[in-house]
Amino acid sequence: MRLAVSLQVVLLLFLSSRAVSLSFPLEVEQLPTITSHTSGPVIVLPYDNTVTIKCEARGNPPPEYRWTKDDLDFIPPKPPIIKSDQLEKDGTFVLQNKSLGRFQGKYRCFASNKLGTAMTEAIELIVPSMPKFPKETIEPLIVEEGEPFVLKCNPPEGVPPRKIHWMSTGLQHIEQDERVSTGTDGSLYFSHALQKDSREDYCCFADFVRIRTIVQKTAVAVKVEPWTPDYESLDSSTVTLPTRTPRLLLPSGVQTERVLVKGTELQLECIPGGYPIPKIEWMKMGDNLSTRAKLDNFGKLLTIAAVEERDEGKYMCLAKSPAGQAVHYFDVIVEEPPRWLSAPPESHLNVIGSDVHIKCSVSGNPQPDIVWRKNGHIFEDDLLNNKRVLDDTLMLHNALPEDSGVYQCEASNRHGGVLANINVMVMNMAPLILTKAYQEYAVIRNENVSMYCRVFGSPPPTVSWAKNQTPETIEGERFRTLYNGALQISSTEKEDSGEYICVADNSEGKSYITAVLAVKDPTHIVNGPQDMQVISGTTAQLTCQAEYDRSLQDSFEVVWIKDGERIPLSLEEPSRYVVGDGMLQIMNVNLGDEGMYTCTARTRLDVDNVTALLTVLDVPDAPQNVVVTELKDPRNISLHWEPGSDHNSSVIEFVVEYEESQWEPGKWKELHKVPGNQATAELALHGHLNYQFRVYAVNAVGPGPPSEPTERYKTPPAAPDRNPENVKIQGHLPHQMDIGWDPLLPVEQNGPGLEYKVSYRKLDVDDTWTEHMVKRHSFVVRNTSTFIPYEIKIQSRNSHGWGPEPKTVTGYSGEDVPTAAPRDIAVELMNTTVLKVSWTPVPPATVRGHLRGYHVHWLRKRSFLNPDKILDERQTLSFPGKRTHAIVPVLQPYSEYMLTVNVFNKKGNGPSSDPVTFNTPEGVPEQVPILTTSNAQKDSVRLVWGPPLVANGILIGYLLQYHLINETTMEVLNTRKMNIAGPDTTHWQLEGLEEGSRYLFHLSACTRAGCGPPLAQESSTGTSARVAGQQRSVSTKGWFIGTMCAVALLTLIILTVCFMRRNKGGKYAGMPPPGRQDMLAMDKVKEKEDLHPEEVSQAINEDNFCEYSDGDEKPLRGSLCSLNGDDAVSRDSLVDYADGGGEFSEDGSFIGEYSGHKQEGPVTESNGFGPVTA
Repeated sequence: MRLAVSLQVVLLLFLSSRAVSLSFPLEVEQLPTITSHTSGPVIVLPYDNTVTIKCEARGNPPPEYRWTKDDLDFIPPKPPIIKSDQLEKDGTFVLQNKSLGRFQGKYRCFASNKLGTAMTEAIELIVPSMPKFPKETIEPLIVEEGEPFVLKCNPPEGVPPRKIHWMSTGLQHIEQDERVSTGTDGSLYFSHALQKDSREDYCCFADFVRIRTIVQKTAVAVKVEPWTPDYESLDSSTVTLPTRTPRLLLPSGVQTERVLVKGTELQLECIPGGYPIPKIEWMKMGDNLSTRAKLDNFGKLLTIAAVEERDEGKYMCLAKSPAGQAVHYFDVIVEEPPRWLSAPPESHLNVIGSDVHIKCSVSGNPQPDIVWRKNGHIFEDDLLNNKRVLDDTLMLHNALPEDSGVYQCEASNRHGGVLANINVMVMNMAPLILTKAYQEYAVIRNENVSMYCRVFGSPPPTVSWAKNQTPETIEGERFRTLYNGALQISSTEKEDSGEYICVADNSEGKSYITAVLAVKDPTHIVNGPQDMQVISGTTAQLTCQAEYDRSLQDSFEVVWIKDGERIPLSLEEPSRYVVGDGMLQIMNVNLGDEGMYTCTARTRLDVDNVTALLTVLDVPDAPQNVVVTELKDPRNISLHWEPGSDHNSSVIEFVVEYEESQWEPGKWKELHKVPGNQATAELALHGHLNYQFRVYAVNAVGPGPPSEPTERYKTPPAAPDRNPENVKIQGHLPHQMDIGWDPLLPVEQNGPGLEYKVSYRKLDVDDTWTEHMVKRHSFVVRNTSTFIPYEIKIQSRNSHGWGPEPKTVTGYSGEDVPTAAPRDIAVELMNTTVLKVSWTPVPPATVRGHLRGYHVHWLRKRSFLNPDKILDERQTLSFPGKRTHAIVPVLQPYSEYMLTVNVFNKKGNGPSSDPVTFNTPEGVPEQVPILTTSNAQKDSVRLVWGPPLVANGILIGYLLQYHLINETTMEVLNTRKMNIAGPDTTHWQLEGLEEGSRYLFHLSACTRAGCGPPLAQESSTGTSARVAGQQRSVSTKGWFIGTMCAVALLTLIILTVCFMRRNKGGKYAGMPPPGRQDMLAMDKVKEKEDLHPEEVSQAINEDNFCEYSDGDEKPLRGSLCSLNGDDAVSRDSLVDYADGGGEFSEDGSFIGEYSGHKQEGPVTESNGFGPVTA
């Protein structure tokens, strides 16, 4: 009863019967269990300083240890021979390597506490003695030639493995072969003796590898006496040895029995004697030899590794020669030590009054003997209490608590043994829950979780789980109670969070604990790194942004891993790796940064990974092993190379460069290109050069470094491969033809003595070529007719021959100025400012050169607004090419003009045509410069304006349009118009307006040709109250007096300027009116050409005229020039008009800006003057 009380918290099983698999709290009493011990045998080697015999066990109370040696109590001696200070802790002791011979024997360790005793199997300690041969005197061995003999070794025993060597005293190995060999017993066997076997120093050496020891046997002398036949008449030189019938030197007898342990190596040996040397044959009686069988030592040794039961049987070796045969039989028996059939017996936990059966299932050959012990003592049957052993089973009927203890089953045969300690507990006990109450569990949503409930009890308790204090047991597909009492929840959900109760129940009572579960949101990388390619030397950016449960923030971290290794991030030292804002930046990327990058976002509960491949692009490596191979002739070679690494960007092309040492040594030039998938190039070389070559590769990143240069390759001289190109024929003087060409480059000369043959003749006139040899690259033909066509050829030659047949080039001799003027000049006015002029072309022969175009010159003689003033405004336009008409813009309306035309070529201008006089009609005026409103009454407004600065005709009056405006939507509600007669009228009081309304006024000046563009002004009429107030005070207000004075002064200034402009008659004086800068493109051109003087038209020879470039009548930039050389006018251009919104005629001439302007908006123009309507 006392024992039952003391075992209230004894060792219990988690619903499992294996005690060895349990873990116990410190307060639980438990039987001793051996956890670790030394396995025998222990062989002490001479160089071992200490020998440790280990024994460790667990138990509560902690076990105490004792040892036996050869089944007798063993008390370890005092230090220094033995260290026993650990005996009290774990039973291990250490022996010093002094006088160890007396400690040789078989040891057992016993670990005991008040509940029982566990023990180990026997641990054999072997202390081998130092091997040595006995001192002895060996008589010389005398044998007759042809007889077999054996030199015995009889090596001493020692620590295996052992190797035998037969040598002379001079340590020279005895030569062994099919006749002479060493047996597994160490002896040296001779199949038959020969006279050369005679020697005085046959020595046997035994080598013990583990103890690093070699011992030597006393040398033995062998004397071989020559064989002599019975008759002496034979010549001794022709005597042969008589045959000897085979016999076995090893083994002796006819049959041998070999018993082996399963798994060891089988060795069967037959060494024959006889003359000639017998051959050995092996066979297995009634079966074939195993495929694992191996023959060594010239077939004398049969070996089977890891022998099995199937290798058992009768083996025969046969020694055979022409003289006969000998045979030996081996009976091979394979046995094995005891082993567990399945596993050692399991520990037992039983209730009081139950039956206990312990089965010790072992196998072995011979059949093992089984010995049962309890707490280390031999177990004896107690039939009275129904406790007995039956075969391999120990049975306890109606077990009581005092039957608890450690039972030992030990099975052994002559080859070894096995031992098992079986803990048997017989008791009744209410459930004891060892798991801590209110244990908190955290799990990621959708993952599995197990909440533990470790229970001890006898009989084994039943475990169930409930949630949140509810009595019902949890049920459902996702909830499962495991064999060890744990509750497993699959695919957890947020709703699974809460408190769970574990209930353990058996016949002795019931226990409870509470567990707390919290389900967390998973960690998820929402924006992970992507596979990317980055150029070497730039910055790579890998993104990693993750979401996670905020309650796990203290353990959350992002880790970057490259190729399985964490990337080192240093906050103190400068690093190429920068991590921040969910991104890894790699500065100055190089090829070593290429690899797989893994972003790992993790908390203490879960982890998420995203991996991306970073590919580093770089320029290709230099090609290797560039080799020159000559083809059909020395000037045609093939270049081969081995491409270097493309660094993840395919090679686009290979570029072959050359350097030659004669003309530009050290300067590399491009010679040839081949596609990136080609590693060879065929090259045509120039002659008389000393080349070397190199190759570099180009990919999308750029060109890589060049290869190492090849060795020098020298080409022989040859005739030139080509003739000069870009032959130019010019005539700087009328009776001279200048011929020039691009000379051959120095590397193209192919040899010394380069010169050129110049050949020329008149086209379609001469049949004979005139030839000259020159060394320079130009030639002048003098005394030619003016502008005559010639055929010219240039051919190169050097000291080794002529170049290929040259191409013929056509050119002309020198030009002269034209001699004829255009005829039939006619003009057609297209509008007030644009004129079309036409003419009859000059005869081609009179041009005396290449026709460059026509000049049109015109002179503005006077303006009809001031007919008494004589003007001298000259302008010129150039029209390139062969043509019969042109468009002349920028004329001034209402003026008298005179116009001439002349042709021009490269040398200059021809004579002018007869002049033509014409008049331009009136045009519409320009915009009035100013329009103001004042004196606004409730139904009237006063308008004041200035006359237009340029009238372009006789001013006859003004057109006024006024629009009623919705002040909210700014839409026009009503439009009215009126004509104001009189060119000198500059103000008007407009009546009949609506009170308190907003108006928009448009005023245009008019001539007989029409009205010009309007000027706009807004104003509002007043209300009755406001107008009354103004009438009472306006005459006394200073601002009113000042305004009226300003209007009067402004009117005087405008009239003065208008008078001055009319006297000048020009368009270019003064500033344009506000809002109509687009009408003055000529002024824009003038400004452009002042800013960009390089665009100013250039003079041809001594004449100052301008040229055109494209279009039939479209003038060139800077082509408007003055006839009298006045640069103030000559730089006007029509480029801005061509770029703007003007119109073109069918032949492309520009006419739009000079044909008047359209009115915009809802206001219509009145061409006549009727009565004024208010």
